[in-house]
Amino acid sequence: MNNNVLNISCYKFVPLPDAQALRDLLQARATNAQLKGTILLAEEGINFFLAGPVDAVRGFVDALRIDARFADLQPKESWSATVPFRKMLVKVKREIIRMDHPAIQPSEGRAPAVTPATLRRWLAQGHDDSGRPVVTLDTRNAFEVDEGTFDNAIDWRIDKFTEFPPALKAHKADLAEKTVVSFCTGGIRCEKAAILMREEGLTHVYQLEGGILKYFEETDGAHYHGGCFVFDERRTLAADLSTGTLSAAPEKSATPAIPDFAPNK
Repeated sequence: MNNNVLNISCYKFVPLPDAQALRDLLQARATNAQLKGTILLAEEGINFFLAGPVDAVRGFVDALRIDARFADLQPKESWSATVPFRKMLVKVKREIIRMDHPAIQPSEGRAPAVTPATLRRWLAQGHDDSGRPVVTLDTRNAFEVDEGTFDNAIDWRIDKFTEFPPALKAHKADLAEKTVVSFCTGGIRCEKAAILMREEGLTHVYQLEGGILKYFEETDGAHYHGGCFVFDERRTLAADLSTGTLSAAPEKSATPAIPDFAPNK
């Protein structure tokens, strides 16, 4: 079976006071290009996951980049035999990743990031380049973690991303004196999480650049076990970015087509 459908996921925290006008424009562009997927817009930025023929998908991104605010978009890519979305939806929401913590504004400055290659090296050697112990912190929901995560990752068993701030307050002492690398599917949740941890006084905090999917794309997937849950009909992706196998179907209500936390896959 030919995997000739291009799937992309991308996000950017950037002020979008014109989010409502952008919704109409992007809905028309995506529909005309016969793309399917979801685009979420908010005053804090954009988050999208789309699928379709390669020229149509990349042409859509090229058109987005004409807007200076989106000039540096770098979507993560994977391939499938069929389009894993049923329709094309563009929505304006309060947040593209719901945390209910208004003080966190990634567009005003993000936490330091670590590349997939660097994280792989740190995990292999058991410490960062300063000799400090490294821990990975999974910021995803419990049912996503159950499909796969980094070896020995910290998992606070949250059911939605709005539970992350109180979970951090409860467990912050456990992270002291360690290098903490927050991670999620595509980078969007762990970006807000890393900023919050730094605001809470944790010094040695990084976000995994591009999340699990970028780690799969740029490394051999070492130190990660299982698959990566994605919010489309593929359900999970293996370390080679091929469609994986869902270990156990989660409750239907737990996996809406457009989750509030907008995982960016």
